[in-house]
Amino acid sequence: MNAQWKSTRRQLLTLASLGALTAACTEDRRLRPLVTSSPVRTPTPSTASQRVALPADLLLGLATSAYQIEGSVHADGRGPSIWDTFCARSGTIKDGSSGAISCDHYRRWSSDLDLMALFGLKSYRFSVAWPRVLPDGRGAVNQRGLDFYKRLVDGLLTRGISPMATLYHWDLPQALQDLGGWAERDGASWFADYARLVFDRLEGVERWLTINEPRIIVQYGHQRGQHAPGIADDRVAGRTLHHLGLAHGLAVQAFRSSKAKGSIGPCHVVTPCYPADDSSAAKRATAVADARLNTLYLDPMLTGQYPPSLAKLEDGLQQGIESAEKGNDLNVISETVDFVGVNYYTPAVIDAKGNRRDNFPVTPINWPIYPNGLTDVLNRLHREYNVRIAVTENGIAGLANETLSDSHRTAFLRDHLLALQRATDAGARVESFHAWSFLDNFEWAQGYTQRWGLFHVDFATQQRTPKHSGRWFADVIARHSVPVA
Repeated sequence: MNAQWKSTRRQLLTLASLGALTAACTEDRRLRPLVTSSPVRTPTPSTASQRVALPADLLLGLATSAYQIEGSVHADGRGPSIWDTFCARSGTIKDGSSGAISCDHYRRWSSDLDLMALFGLKSYRFSVAWPRVLPDGRGAVNQRGLDFYKRLVDGLLTRGISPMATLYHWDLPQALQDLGGWAERDGASWFADYARLVFDRLEGVERWLTINEPRIIVQYGHQRGQHAPGIADDRVAGRTLHHLGLAHGLAVQAFRSSKAKGSIGPCHVVTPCYPADDSSAAKRATAVADARLNTLYLDPMLTGQYPPSLAKLEDGLQQGIESAEKGNDLNVISETVDFVGVNYYTPAVIDAKGNRRDNFPVTPINWPIYPNGLTDVLNRLHREYNVRIAVTENGIAGLANETLSDSHRTAFLRDHLLALQRATDAGARVESFHAWSFLDNFEWAQGYTQRWGLFHVDFATQQRTPKHSGRWFADVIARHSVPVA
């Protein structure tokens, strides 16, 4: 960051401390189930002034996704995505809303980047909207859409912020869904062609993520029908799971053969599973839950095999995977990656019957809170795979009426950053941490009933205002350390 930005940032952080800043500024290794007797709670430190230093090379930043913040869904040649279609259906979104406007980031990107720079971000994870670059998912390139991401990347680099780009964050072009979407084997090739185009045209991205949270795409979009495209069919979900893995592998191959620089990896939500008691039945059930939530998605990409417990999953899901798999697919799916992106939010405690028995404090939307779960996840990935890791999402939701005083978010981020630091002390190689999210935004099927941002958005005026957590995080970045209380 140049001297002018550093000086301006100091001035704006002073304003932020007074609560005055808004966006009115200028534009055969196996990942084995984690089975412990019970989760360990972290004692609360007693010295308020104590700070814990973070690893010197850890990049601290924020994360977003295209459909959740960009808006402008009809602007400059963008094609419709499955989420535009899904939101238009009655009853799919809790408050009947959509991402059509959201945070209006497509038009306000420059001032949003100013805000990031003024708060000292070192890294920013965003996603490229496939239908903005290729309105039909393939064929003719929409140069205006591609130019938007070029400006975004250049703007980040100018402000000293490292760009991390996600190729796919759930917004499949509707034209491809009309051809069968991810359930079709061609879906993997369509994605690889799109990825190759973006690698060759979007210079300056330092870290790439292929597909965000395959598990959520499979479970919520194709098994339960609660997310776009709204399908509830285990067999289709199994085919989708396999093709997502194949798409990831083909994209890694495209990256290696492109002129793109930097590194690439997948992005998984990982949920540590713990038995509710010491019984063998609870431990067996926990192993099955772990396969369903984690190893079913991690093992193919990182070991080249599906987990042995595949046969214990839903019959239709297993049949779908087996019907989709061909030849050397798993060799492609397990192309060597440079790091693994991890989204961590909650643990799962499993009883002897396979039911959730979580007994932790909960967030305002009733998700269990267990910071040590992040330590366990990072240590486990390091121990079993010896991979570099990027924490690509970690955060907590408030309700729609959440104010700027969000002490629950500050405490959540503090405890999880300390959990990350404990993992690195034990040897885990963590290159970055991204809080979810930069802005309050469109939260998928929940619409605008939840607020996840470190910056409050008034959706009527589009004013951005830092919450207490945003100012706190700016201090953590500036001092590269975490206050323990």
